[in-house]
Amino acid sequence: MKHRIVVLGAGYSGAVAAGRLAARLYRDEVSITLVNGETDFVERVRMHELATGRDLKPRPLEQVYAGTGVELKIAKVTGVDVERKTVALDSGELEYDTLVYALGSGWNSQGVPGADEHAHQIASRPGALRLRERLASLQAGQTVTVVGGGLTGVEFVTELAESRPDLDVALVVRGALGDWLSPKGRRHLRKVADRLGITVHENTAVARVDADQVVTGDGTSIPAAVTVWTAGFAVHPIVRETALEVSDTGRIVVDKTMRSVSHPDVYAIGDAAYAMGSKNKPLRMSCASGQPMAWQAADSIAARLTGGKLPHAPLAYFNQCISLGRKNGLIQYVTSDDRAVNATLSGRVAAVYKELICKGAAWGVENPMTGLPVRRHHVVSQPVPLPEWTS
Repeated sequence: MKHRIVVLGAGYSGAVAAGRLAARLYRDEVSITLVNGETDFVERVRMHELATGRDLKPRPLEQVYAGTGVELKIAKVTGVDVERKTVALDSGELEYDTLVYALGSGWNSQGVPGADEHAHQIASRPGALRLRERLASLQAGQTVTVVGGGLTGVEFVTELAESRPDLDVALVVRGALGDWLSPKGRRHLRKVADRLGITVHENTAVARVDADQVVTGDGTSIPAAVTVWTAGFAVHPIVRETALEVSDTGRIVVDKTMRSVSHPDVYAIGDAAYAMGSKNKPLRMSCASGQPMAWQAADSIAARLTGGKLPHAPLAYFNQCISLGRKNGLIQYVTSDDRAVNATLSGRVAAVYKELICKGAAWGVENPMTGLPVRRHHVVSQPVPLPEWTS
């Protein structure tokens, strides 16, 4: 009987893991089923572009996996039973021997009153398309207020200000603008924001979102014909209903091979996984983390099934790539555990760099072995347990 591998989610992590497993294992010995709610691979790192009017290249998953042996199932996951080793879908049920959980994350309203009802989000393609339609209806001089000064907020607000200079664009941040960046990076970000005419409300907490305004903690009203919420992400609550060990934020706790610490037949990757990177610091939710986690999980699963050697590639950061509109960008170099150093690349060159990174991430989905030669290995009848590694 074939070993049944089920991968949930075809974002940057799940899509790469499914393809990489198919490349490493013989299809007459394993079955690989990839479950996803949409028929296309969605470039989530480009949702700010989609929302502001840019059309993205369609990437049908059927084409991505044609001839690979991966079975694509378009369905919504409604539950996971890790004791019965089943996945509930809106179209039925799947059994698995090994599960790869890669359902990612969605927007997080942080419990702020009115955010769910009145704010738009770009954490998904449907959300970005709804926002796109709403923005297209705005007249010159109307205000769009973006809440959240992280990577998503910064990329969206600069993209919007550049593409719609007729609008009044504001950004509300809890701390200082770009406070996670180096001094050099912060200076460039502020220069771009000033040039684009973005009004920045720093050290400002949002207490309430209304249909036409954002109300701050001190009672100040900030006009908002449209409010865009980018203040963090949250994983789907589905895993909290399972017996899997999760973090306080609901992410699945995994070891350095991306294997659940409580259920060894479950792997978690991408935003849904609570994994430690360099210097024992949790990896942040990002594409930069997601694809290396997928490589780690797929290679670990293949090694355990075939009696091979577990991968020892460390998960470490090198830089943060930030688009600041179509013609500007910022590359912030960081330590292995993601702390900014005072070295950056900015301007047009950085914009080109970021675009290449985005294209490379999409290319990686279609080329999960990154162009390197691959050798398949046979599944052994009784895999010998492999020792864990901790370095």
